[in-house]
Amino acid sequence: MKCVILAGSPRKNGNTAALLRPFTERLTELGAECELIRLHEKKIGGCVACRACQKDWSVFGCAIDDDMGDIFASVLAARLIVLAAPIYSWFCPAPMKAALDRLVYGMNKYYGDAKGPSLWAGRHMALLLTCGYRPEHGVDLFVEAMQRYCKHSGLKYAGMSAERHMGYKIPFMDADKEQRSREFAERLSAMLE
Repeated sequence: MKCVILAGSPRKNGNTAALLRPFTERLTELGAECELIRLHEKKIGGCVACRACQKDWSVFGCAIDDDMGDIFASVLAARLIVLAAPIYSWFCPAPMKAALDRLVYGMNKYYGDAKGPSLWAGRHMALLLTCGYRPEHGVDLFVEAMQRYCKHSGLKYAGMSAERHMGYKIPFMDADKEQRSREFAERLSAMLE
C-alpha cells in the first residue's frame, strides 16, 4: 500500500513530527510504502480560480507553475492520504490549506462547462493532528471540514487521531501518545487490507 503524508507543520522536529515517527514506523512495519511531503518546504501558491485545471479531465492541469504538480502525482499514486498537522486557530497551517484548495479543484473536474470525474475518488484520507486544546474543542472544526471535503471529492474518510500539548514547559511526547499513534497506524492498515 502506498501512503502519502502531507505534513503541515513549519517545524521539522515539532510535535507533529514527533507523533509522525511512531505512526510512520508502524505503517512501514505493516508493509506500507510511506512518502513524507513537508509542505512548508514546497513552493505552493494559492488557487486563483482560473479554472485551467478543468480543461483536461485526465490531468491536474493547474496553470500555476510550482511544486503542486509533483504533490498531485504523489497523491494520485497513493491509496492512503494522511494529513499530519498542528491546528492553528481551529484549522491547518497556510501551506496545507493552499495545497488542499489546489487539490480539490485539480482533482475534481466538477467546475468547468460540464461536470467531469473526481480523479482521486475511492482513496482514503486520515488525519493525524496536534493541538493545544482538548481535541474535541481543538480539532473539531478541521475534522468536520475534512469529512465534507472527502464526501465532496469521493474520498473515504478513514478517521483521525489527535493529541494535545499541555504547554511549552511540558514535554509533548510520551509513551501513551506513541502507543496511540502506532495503534492508529494499525487501524488504518487493517482498513486497507
